[in-house]
Amino acid sequence: MRVHFIAIGGSAMHNLALAMHKKGYLVTGSDDEIVEPSKTRLQNAGLLPKAEGWFPEKITADIDAIILGMHARIDNPELLKAQEIGLKVFSYPGYIYEQSKEKTRIVIGGSHGKTSITAMILHVLNAVNIDCDYLVGAQLKGFDTMVRITENAKYILLEGDEYLASPIERVPKFHLYHPHIAVLSGVAWDHINVFPTFEMYVEQFQIFADKIEPNGTLIYFEGDDELKKIAQKGRKDIQYIPYGAHDSEVINGETTLVSDIGKTSLQIFGQHNLQNLNAALQVCLKVGVSKADFFTAIQSFSGAAKRLELVFKNAQTNIYKDFAHSPSKLKATTSAVKEQFPKRKLIACMELHTFSSLNDAFLDEYASSMAQADEAIIYFNPHTVAHKKLNDIDPARVAAAFGGNNLRVYTNASEIISELKAKNWENANLLMMSSGNFDGLKFEELAGIIGLS
Repeated sequence: MRVHFIAIGGSAMHNLALAMHKKGYLVTGSDDEIVEPSKTRLQNAGLLPKAEGWFPEKITADIDAIILGMHARIDNPELLKAQEIGLKVFSYPGYIYEQSKEKTRIVIGGSHGKTSITAMILHVLNAVNIDCDYLVGAQLKGFDTMVRITENAKYILLEGDEYLASPIERVPKFHLYHPHIAVLSGVAWDHINVFPTFEMYVEQFQIFADKIEPNGTLIYFEGDDELKKIAQKGRKDIQYIPYGAHDSEVINGETTLVSDIGKTSLQIFGQHNLQNLNAALQVCLKVGVSKADFFTAIQSFSGAAKRLELVFKNAQTNIYKDFAHSPSKLKATTSAVKEQFPKRKLIACMELHTFSSLNDAFLDEYASSMAQADEAIIYFNPHTVAHKKLNDIDPARVAAAFGGNNLRVYTNASEIISELKAKNWENANLLMMSSGNFDGLKFEELAGIIGLS
């Protein structure tokens, strides 16, 4: 089988390309820009295009499938050539479905927690030797790629993103997976550029639930009103399993699960993670993992990359980095760190980086989202706003939207570093949150930059 990737350099796209290469397919691809880590990983596999750009002459009748990335445009020269000669064109979620029709599909959806839940399940299944293909949105310890597709695995575990599948398939990715076992972790408005109203956004989760295979299962967070409405509508052929945060206790900054089979120490923490863990437990029970085996395996789970990831620790200070960018994620992440270390001062920094977060119409959704921080720092780059072709936003408008007296807004990243350098870090934690990187800041080097190491 020969497959060609248009926009092969994307995070999910290059991982799918690597997975198909490992499966024995002949893989080619193109992109107009490929950055790290995609570039080196494709190069090591012999899949890196010889030159950047689009080359319609690469598109020939002997290609079995075109996989189209979201980065490509509808007038992409290679896409137009593929359409002209009648090749099959798939989005990457559409192609993953094609590759998994004979498998039991487990799909993790929701506005937050998807990557963590998926990572927890994978960690446990790997520990108990249950073979499982997967798509996960972060690099995980012990896993070579973020995508695995094989002939023999009975299960495939998919992180179900609600963003659009491709430029020509403008439906949410998770609508294409048709799960047998589905998880919904919560609904909190995001992607305002695609779903301009909350009602439109919520509708996508109802459609996802409607696409569960007959005699399937929906595992949903019972604390979310929108998810309870979906469950109440109910299908007679679907099993509905509600979950909340797993019972636990915190002693000396460490979280321990409390259950009917005893106590289990964890490396992760926070109510949001305890909800994620319980969702992962319900999935694992459905595929035959015992509760005892789950608790044994989950003790060694240290989290997915940039999900409350500890990058520095000494006797007085912890530094965490997190992917949080939406209001619900900011609130959950700041609350988690403050609750885990109630006697430590919490300094939380977040970067407005996504289309929604930099949109004036969405800013009010951030009200009180960082209230748990003792000091909150908000950063945005005006050049990013211009690049996304949005209207200028004023720092005072951002501060008013977030609210509170604990907050300052910056538009120059170097000023944040200067402030962090000047702080007393005795008995204080630092939390850095962004889907970007504060204009090139390397979080692993931050402790040295601000004088902690």
